[in-house]
Amino acid sequence: MGAQLRVYKRRIRSVTATKKITKAMEMISAARIVKAQRAVAASTPYADELTRAVTAVATRSNAKHPLTTEKPGASRAAVLLVTADRGLAGGYSTNAIKQAAALTERLKAEGKDVVTYIVGRKGVSYYAFRNLEVANSWTGFSDKPTYADAKTVASELIEAFTAETGGVDELHLVSTKFVSMLTQNAVDARLLPLKLDEVQLSDESEAKHQIFPLYDFEPSAEGVLDALLPRYVESRIYNALLQSAASEHAARRRAMKSATDNAGELIKSLTRLANSARQAEITQEISEIVGGANALADASRGSE
Repeated sequence: MGAQLRVYKRRIRSVTATKKITKAMEMISAARIVKAQRAVAASTPYADELTRAVTAVATRSNAKHPLTTEKPGASRAAVLLVTADRGLAGGYSTNAIKQAAALTERLKAEGKDVVTYIVGRKGVSYYAFRNLEVANSWTGFSDKPTYADAKTVASELIEAFTAETGGVDELHLVSTKFVSMLTQNAVDARLLPLKLDEVQLSDESEAKHQIFPLYDFEPSAEGVLDALLPRYVESRIYNALLQSAASEHAARRRAMKSATDNAGELIKSLTRLANSARQAEITQEISEIVGGANALADASRGSE
């Protein structure tokens, strides 16, 4: 019985140590969510103004640009998948990977070859384990992306889109949208060619009542598009990285809170079992003492 009690105590110490770790990770993720939300809020005005400018140039001029023109007979599509570098975030990366798989199947059903680009080690390891081809990948910044990271990713994707041979005809983005601390949704969107009727501001009510001023384009509408559209793609990717980072921290906080709560319940259960084992051990010892005393009394009466 003493050995069983030692087993329970050892498990309680182990689970308590794990609970401390998950609690610390929960608190760290909670602090990082606030920073990630601030980053998203700070990037929104720039993205909105850039969206207004791109929409104004593209809709109020007769300029034809590769980034806004549908390619006839599109046969290749690039998919950028944003996942996490680390695990312990619940189904965050899994949901994004599933969304990318569904998008890939949809594009293949349309007769298009899919070229995959990945951000985050979880997505890279998933595709490597299944021997799936990846054109390029970027890791090390999923939880704290910078604009430079987004620019690096966007430059290669734009280069692949504008390549004369061996490039892609469409560019799709799969990321996770941060809705609230409890809700994060995996979403996909086509970045290129730009669908003007799908361009939306972050504030939909503002977008509906948006009134564009008159514009003069210098040196030309084509030159303005050459400068604005790459920045637009960069800002979209940067915003997706920030949204995904906030979602990753929220998912990790929720997963670690669940793990901490489960550890607490397991400690209570093990404590009850340890108490029962100790009580049984004490009862057995008392029984042995009483039994020994009765045996001595009986022996004394027999000798008399």
